Amino acid sequence: MELSVVVPTLNGRDRLAASLDSLAARAPDAEVVVVNGPSADGTTGMVRERDDVEVLVEVADRCINVARNAGIAAASGDAIALLGFDLRVAEGWIDAIRDGLAAASVVTGPVDRGDDPPDAPERRTIAGRDVTYFDGDNVAFRASTLRETLDGFDEYLRTGGARDAAHRLAGSGYEVAWRDGMAATGNDDDAGDGPGPHGPDEGDRNWKYRSLSYRLTKNYGPRPTVARRTLAHAGSDAAAAARAVLGGEGSPSSWFGSGRDVLTGIARGSADGLVARARDRSDRRNPHGLSVERERAVATYDRRG
Repeated sequence: MELSVVVPTLNGRDRLAASLDSLAARAPDAEVVVVNGPSADGTTGMVRERDDVEVLVEVADRCINVARNAGIAAASGDAIALLGFDLRVAEGWIDAIRDGLAAASVVTGPVDRGDDPPDAPERRTIAGRDVTYFDGDNVAFRASTLRETLDGFDEYLRTGGARDAAHRLAGSGYEVAWRDGMAATGNDDDAGDGPGPHGPDEGDRNWKYRSLSYRLTKNYGPRPTVARRTLAHAGSDAAAAARAVLGGEGSPSSWFGSGRDVLTGIARGSADGLVARARDRSDRRNPHGLSVERERAVATYDRRG
């Protein structure tokens, strides 16, 4: 197995350095591809001074899925892992990848960011489809599965790209293996060094629900199951926000503003999901994927010759 490790990064130089150190110690034979940008903290210079990074790709788009696809395009291994720049891999990480990919096309493991790491992957059954979710910051694929079956990640999504990929894997009948030894740990030695976000996180209600409704509509169509799941999430968030207002931890205006963001996100995501479903009727369900012709990289530094 020839393993490439893609590490997207943005304004996290010192944490990235710790992550790369762990890869150099525990996966010294892996091809390392760093996708940077647009950072403003000296990341480029730090990476170019290292001799354990084969490829540095500079991108201008802050979208994490664009960065992932740029790294996938540059990787040459027959297996490709994605690793968060703020994570250090554990001893035995690469052996766990090798063992997992011998049994399945995708393998993931626990990520410890200071809370209790999971001891098994999250699973859901949606419209009769068994979906196994994975953390997009600690997952490895057979390269053919990642490129041909998934066509990389959906660049429409600013958040939730890994969950969307999990739906599409399940739709194509692929399983996700779990290996405890494929563990990654957060590096909080320098909490003041970022990270800067690649895009909106789940705290952005508009994009949270835009992403949720988009990926469910795109993958399953406008069926009652999709509506129930979306509204159940929205109802849970609305109840939590209302409790915060009643407890004096929020204001009615913020509650109404959050509700507006949720509704507009659902409406926009559902409409865009229908368009995406019509544009790609294959099992890939990825009209904004790796194969779409676009200039992702603004510069590439390649030591491979």
